[in-house]
Amino acid sequence: MTVPLEQLNLPAIVAEVAGVFAAYEAALLANDAAALNAFFLASASTVRLGVAEHAFGIRSIEEQRARLPKISTGRRLHNTVITTWGTDLAAVSTEFAAPDTLLLGRQSQTWVRTVAGWKILAAHVSTIASPVTRSFDATAPVQSRRE
Repeated sequence: MTVPLEQLNLPAIVAEVAGVFAAYEAALLANDAAALNAFFLASASTVRLGVAEHAFGIRSIEEQRARLPKISTGRRLHNTVITTWGTDLAAVSTEFAAPDTLLLGRQSQTWVRTVAGWKILAAHVSTIASPVTRSFDATAPVQSRRE
């Protein structure tokens, strides 16, 4: 499938994905495992690679989620970038930090629109020790925008 450049980062689609991503983050901070699991595509092909766990398939994701510790309510997101292709596919990348830890985290998710709404089909979470050296592409958007 080829998506014409004019279909990249359509404002209405970026707004939709920003909304579901914010709802995911709220469920994460509330430690609402049922809500978090519902954000993932109910498929054996869904993948979540976490800091200390690798889950392949929705059942594995649900089992892992039941064992994960609660996220710090002080968690803050930085440098969130939402990129959409057409009306049905999106990628979200962000950094996160919490005041009670020296770790900086990174999170990326691939979202797909389904008949049940936007669902995560792949996710990756990792951490690194601070301080971090950042390299930015001066031509890249700070946040999603139409090219």
